[in-house]
Amino acid sequence: MNTVYVSQQGCYLSLKKELLIVKHGNNILEEVQLPLIEQIVIMGKSQITTQAIRACLKKNIPIVYLSRMGYCYGRTVAIERGYRYLSRYQQLLEMGDQLIVARDIVKAKLANSRVILRRQQQRKPSIDVSHTLNILSYLIEKVAQTSTIEKLMGYEGAGASAYFSALGQCMTNPDFIFFGRSRRPPGNPVNALLSFGYQILWNHLLVLVELQGLDPYYGCLHQPNERHPVLASDLVEEFRASIIDSLVLYLVNKNTINAVDDFTFKHGGCYLNNSGRKKFLNAFIQRMEELIDTGRETKQPRWDLLTRQVRCYKNFVYHPAFGYQPHRIR
Repeated sequence: MNTVYVSQQGCYLSLKKELLIVKHGNNILEEVQLPLIEQIVIMGKSQITTQAIRACLKKNIPIVYLSRMGYCYGRTVAIERGYRYLSRYQQLLEMGDQLIVARDIVKAKLANSRVILRRQQQRKPSIDVSHTLNILSYLIEKVAQTSTIEKLMGYEGAGASAYFSALGQCMTNPDFIFFGRSRRPPGNPVNALLSFGYQILWNHLLVLVELQGLDPYYGCLHQPNERHPVLASDLVEEFRASIIDSLVLYLVNKNTINAVDDFTFKHGGCYLNNSGRKKFLNAFIQRMEELIDTGRETKQPRWDLLTRQVRCYKNFVYHPAFGYQPHRIR
């Protein structure tokens, strides 16, 4: 199944029988059979016909609307994707069970961050992130003993701060300077890459959550919010380092992304422009389509890791006593 990304501005999506056609002016950019589409992601100012929307609804193909900078405005989904049945089970989860899962997710996030830094240090002996590795190990121990979500979020924040400070040392391209995270707005090209990547990954997880019939507005780690699908935000924590952070390191250190040509500065922030988004999305899709060992009999695309975790969480909702095992880098 494919995700159709429409990142170029001024495109027009229409339907011809079972074929979705993406055009820019008189030029056809892409033609995809509807049965092969998993979701459509439209970034910025492009148009889609009512006929195409109706066909997507009939075939359970969600349409995600993002700003050019990656902010999610909303989604068009079919009514039959309702999640009221599972939602009742999610609402009945005990606070103790939710805390255990929240702790496990944060531990996995910190552990995965530690693996990324350790690998970079092994590849580049000149990099010394041993102090940060020790901090992350200490915080993982503290997380295991945490009894409240508030303290848990505090340890998570401390770990993220230490991790991102060390991540900048792993970037060998002198055109990219990174000392720490800034999000709203992204303050420099590295933060722009991270923010855009996290948003894309979050949208994919949100679609998978809805495909499994889970209510995206009930999670364990992030506080419930009727305007924010917190379950997708919970699950994305496990994959930030292994998928997005490692991809950003690759794009920067291999000079795939240009610090001048692929970014734009406006509204007090730094954002990927059309060429930058195209480069990032191509690299992201290529990475996610790589065949890897996901624990099945045969190798599967990296996408399978996301699907497996959403299904694992669904099993936890049905059987809380069995717990939830977050994704960890081997």
